[in-house]
Amino acid sequence: MVEIKTREFKANARVALDDPQLQRALAGLPGGLVAQRTAARDKLPEFEDLRDVGRDIRDHTLAHLDLYLAEWERKAVAAGAHVHWAPTAADARDIIEKICREANAKIVTKGKSMISEEIALNGYLEARGFEVVETDLGEYLVQIRKETPSHIIAPAIHLTQEQVEADFRRLHTHLPQDRVLVEPAQLVDEARKILRQKFVAADVGITGANFLIAETGSSIIVTNEGNGDLTQSLAKTHVVVASIDKVVPTLEDVSSILRLLARSATGQEFSTYTTFSTGPRRKADPDGPEAYHVVILDNGRSELLATEMREILRCIRCGACMNHCPVYNAIGGHAYGWVYPGPIGAVLTPSLIGVKAASNLPNASTFCGKCEAVCPMKIPLPKLMRLHRETEFDLGNLPRGYAFGLKTWAWFAKRPRLYHLGARFAIAALGALGGARGAFRALPFAGGWTKHRDLPAPQGRTFQQLWAEQQAGLNRPSQTRARS
Repeated sequence: MVEIKTREFKANARVALDDPQLQRALAGLPGGLVAQRTAARDKLPEFEDLRDVGRDIRDHTLAHLDLYLAEWERKAVAAGAHVHWAPTAADARDIIEKICREANAKIVTKGKSMISEEIALNGYLEARGFEVVETDLGEYLVQIRKETPSHIIAPAIHLTQEQVEADFRRLHTHLPQDRVLVEPAQLVDEARKILRQKFVAADVGITGANFLIAETGSSIIVTNEGNGDLTQSLAKTHVVVASIDKVVPTLEDVSSILRLLARSATGQEFSTYTTFSTGPRRKADPDGPEAYHVVILDNGRSELLATEMREILRCIRCGACMNHCPVYNAIGGHAYGWVYPGPIGAVLTPSLIGVKAASNLPNASTFCGKCEAVCPMKIPLPKLMRLHRETEFDLGNLPRGYAFGLKTWAWFAKRPRLYHLGARFAIAALGALGGARGAFRALPFAGGWTKHRDLPAPQGRTFQQLWAEQQAGLNRPSQTRARS
């Protein structure tokens, strides 16, 4: 099972900041995925209008989720699918194990799926005697390292080329020792040699689903590698595992959202493969599975529909929020301690496992608002993080020092005159202590900041003083008015 380590976020973050290999790997994010998204957005004049369309489609679907799920199931069953409803992660694991047993499976290949990570599927199946092989290159890399993905769309973004080469030489000992593994294409070619054997031998192929189409009963996977297609078409049994929020009403609706997905995720107009699956192989089909199963997971999502957190269910897992997040860029994904990292994890994780267990995550934000600005579904991530913070406060789950500081600030804030007087005194005192240098290298109660950077000393007047002076200037009659 995937161990939940969200309580260890602060310790994990400190380790990540001091990890030179990780810092080198993360350094490419701003110039890579971020720059590519910006270029793709600028080439599409209607991009912002499409964000409104995508948000409205998702909101409409969530408002009528029961109806669209029922319609999707009706169409999927008519096409020959076996539909399984899983209220919890344990239910989903049990259902998938039963399907594998009925298929007499020994080898199970998998396409990239965050839902399978959420239900800890790999370890569960392996403990029951199945060989499980991740076929997405990034997922394969983290699997052979016995790690979990550190990013939604780029699972191995925390690794450098040198680490990948070392792992391949350590594990692929049957290949020539003098082979060259310097270029990305050479690494991909080696992984291809290993994985193609597994595709041919697999009895069951498991994929996720980016979307489920109610109009046709189809599932869709969006990939940049051919592994997803090979996983679902070569094995005799194809299993799709998806959450209830993946349903979209029509093909036209999903076409609109797909125009946003790749641009937001990788800066492409469209991903290399966008594959629709509708039932098992028919008589005239040249390939495809003999059996097609879809496992639909709830795992707490239906409860979110009736809360202020329902907007998080609009997420289409593009990863744009974490690509642009200064916190994620500094510490990577593993520090978050569970399946979903970055801003999406700071909202979704506490929603699924409870605020008490994951209270560190919504506090791990600068609230710069970049995540909301780039989200293709316009999810108000900072607002939802604040809601989790409020819940944490109501639960009394704050550290004593932090809680005392908040109560002290609240006491002064409720007494404006005293607050303004205290602010003037603090600014004057800190400005004087800052001296000619104008900054502090160390300051009591601010060690978390001054350990890594100087803290600028305040100068001049308070904001309230400057505001009052500005308002007085705006309200003062001009000389021309006075003479008239």
